[in-house]
Amino acid sequence: MTIRLRAHHLLCLLTYVGKGYTPAFTANYDRVAGRLSRGEDILLVSGPDDVCAPLLDEPEPHCLNESIVERDRLAAQDLEELLARPIRVGASLDFDGAMLARMRQAFSAGRVRKACVGCEWNELCSTIAAGGYSDTLVQRSASPGER
Repeated sequence: MTIRLRAHHLLCLLTYVGKGYTPAFTANYDRVAGRLSRGEDILLVSGPDDVCAPLLDEPEPHCLNESIVERDRLAAQDLEELLARPIRVGASLDFDGAMLARMRQAFSAGRVRKACVGCEWNELCSTIAAGGYSDTLVQRSASPGER
């Protein structure tokens, strides 16, 4: 199967440790993290994605706000430069251990953090990155071809 993600969630998944907006959001994100860890591909989408799904029943889901669309734009810009490939709606990513390691290294170094400015989770994510991502739920081992 394929996981539908918006661009800024490519950054969020780097530090996800099982904390979220609501219990339903967290349970859903735990499932998405498991799928990512098992190697499911990613399809980049515009607007609400598989992570956002539980929030769509709220009266005013924040995932529809223009500020979140701007986060997507900034994340795509940073990651496109880092990964040297298009990070655009409709693009597919073969999410592997090497990509995860490269993204985490750049995140720790502050090279892909423009989308994080003003995010309520920024401090937590910084702490997790500084701690070496030890408790994160998205984990991928490098395959023999990635080493």
